[in-house]
Amino acid sequence: MVVVLGVSWMAAGHGGDASTDCGCSGTELQVEAKAAPETDSIDGNGVRAHDPAMAKEGRNYYMFCTGPGISVRSSKDRLNWGMPNRIFEKSVPWSASTIPGSRDFYWAPDISFFNHKWHLYFAVSTFGRNRSAIGLATNVTLDPTRPDYKWVDEGPAFQSYPKDNFNAIDPNIAFDEKGQPWLSFGSFWSGIKILKIDAATGKPVDPDAAPIGIASRPRPGAIEAPFIYRHGKFFYLFTSFDVCCRGVNSTYNIRVGRSPKIDGPYLDREGKPMMDNGGTPVLATVGRWHGPGGNSVMRDGRKDLLVYHAYDANQNGAPSLRIEEIQWDREAWPHVPSAGDTVK
Repeated sequence: MVVVLGVSWMAAGHGGDASTDCGCSGTELQVEAKAAPETDSIDGNGVRAHDPAMAKEGRNYYMFCTGPGISVRSSKDRLNWGMPNRIFEKSVPWSASTIPGSRDFYWAPDISFFNHKWHLYFAVSTFGRNRSAIGLATNVTLDPTRPDYKWVDEGPAFQSYPKDNFNAIDPNIAFDEKGQPWLSFGSFWSGIKILKIDAATGKPVDPDAAPIGIASRPRPGAIEAPFIYRHGKFFYLFTSFDVCCRGVNSTYNIRVGRSPKIDGPYLDREGKPMMDNGGTPVLATVGRWHGPGGNSVMRDGRKDLLVYHAYDANQNGAPSLRIEEIQWDREAWPHVPSAGDTVK
């Protein structure tokens, strides 16, 4: 989390099936939420979301999620969310020609603030292929009532091709100890990668540089949705293991490792490298909430919040927004209350 000019931000990423409706778009009625419990857990409340990315500007929270044109909602309390709107009313001009078959259904948005403006990264791809692109749009504000509100398409920030051993989806921006932005990304193939970003352009410092590997699993390589968060003296790499987008049959689960350096190496609690299938469990299926993943972490006041989606068995497996407070143990490893004794 970074605070710039009174703005706090966080983001999340995940590359879901482009044929899957995340539920953020459409004409849903505003949901009347119950009071938040002490753990800050939102137990569904009917707020549908897939790959939620949240930011706060002024007193308002904004939630972006996978869907046609990228959907966005606003809230003053993280509980009661307004009607969804689209960031892009039409397909961005380059997406269909660059990634044939991608339509205007964009995945896993990530929102961050640097160089005096908001940066919205998103994935353009087709399910099961690594001919993908990470797009970028910028805006000076998230408040649609301001006269200077306007999303500017900055084109693709980074791409992957069939010859590559990685997949350029699920973007996440994080900052090292010097404030240098880095882009992590990845889904299946050889896993999670990271590369240095030019703060002036929002794109790689060296477009020809090979991305650095920071997490990987054996084939089929079911790891994706990286999110890097700095806490104390460590950078924490959260990822989603296994499979999403199958409703109650989703096997997604959240894992974490940490490193004193943003570009790794990342180790789990047992000292196993994340490049060698390492990853300490944070959250898996609990009760009605199946396949939690696509997470991010947000610093809000004095609390670190885990923000993610899970599939609600009480709502036919609909992807739903979940938010709960992270508790850090004596060894500075993250835990969440809803995990209970299901994660050791």
